[in-house]
Amino acid sequence: MGAALQPQLNREYMINLLVKLLQTPSPSGFCMDIMKLVQEEVHKLGFQLERTPKGNGIITIPGKDQTGDVIGISAHVDTLGAMVRSIKPSGMLRMTPIGGYLMHTVEGEYCLVHTRDGRTYEGTVLSTKPSVHVYSDAKEWKREEANMEVRLDERVSSKEETEQLGISVGDFISWDARPRVLPNGFVKSRHLDDKASVAALFGLMEWFSREGKQPARTVKLILSTYEEVGHGSSHIPADITELIAVDMGALGDDLSATEMDVSICAKDSSGPYDYEMTSRMIELARREIVPYAVDIYPHYGSDATAALRGGSNIRAALIGPGVHASHGMERTHADAIVNTAALLLAYIME
Repeated sequence: MGAALQPQLNREYMINLLVKLLQTPSPSGFCMDIMKLVQEEVHKLGFQLERTPKGNGIITIPGKDQTGDVIGISAHVDTLGAMVRSIKPSGMLRMTPIGGYLMHTVEGEYCLVHTRDGRTYEGTVLSTKPSVHVYSDAKEWKREEANMEVRLDERVSSKEETEQLGISVGDFISWDARPRVLPNGFVKSRHLDDKASVAALFGLMEWFSREGKQPARTVKLILSTYEEVGHGSSHIPADITELIAVDMGALGDDLSATEMDVSICAKDSSGPYDYEMTSRMIELARREIVPYAVDIYPHYGSDATAALRGGSNIRAALIGPGVHASHGMERTHADAIVNTAALLLAYIME
């Protein structure tokens, strides 16, 4: 761990809350349950959560100076998922993806189908040629949307029987996140993008609640519900002049971050992030002895991207815990989550 701030943050609280978040289905557009969970947790910490018309949540932490500029910090509770595109004559479901992922990353995954009247049904995502014992070209069969389907764990063999369950086109499908926290600190699960960052933001709130302190300037935490489809924080409060998007740091070839690091993104698909804010993040990471890496993400966008494209007159930066195998079976480390919260805390306390 680093210097002054990290030991004061409640690591156990953040990881325990992260597991609850991961176990709550929340594909983009279907975030009612998770927003109820976070609202209850916000109230426990003594803060209030304001809901925007499209479902985002905003928590205000008053600063010592309440006359100056406001800092926004965003993370998204929505995840990848799918929606029922059609019901096949066999009773199987054809799906359409929510968010951008490779179909082979969900093949064999357990899922839940959420009907409009509140029922849920279990199923499994499979290719339409799921057995090498039956189909000679099963191994070569292309994993694309038209070749994938959901097998329901119900006694259905026709479209009519599936419809009798109350399942219809437009029903949401969520993946089984399967979170696991290992004794060595690794956390593996689907949807660490971006629930690991949400846990870091709650770590901040827990610290302010416990310590009874205030940030230097007023801070507005934004929990967005449509980031995976591109418009999560496209509209933010008008008094925000600086926005820090907190989202997972990508790992892989040509990138420097690890699962223990805080990733500081200098540029993504939307272009460079603010020079002064990014430089300040690097300076604070060095001062607080927070393991970090600066990287470029050419295939990436964030809530800050959405805010800038939505016309917000802001400066913006992007940081987050390093996450391996993003949009697949992801993994990070508890250190990266705690250190992300520590870097944010250092920034907003100055």
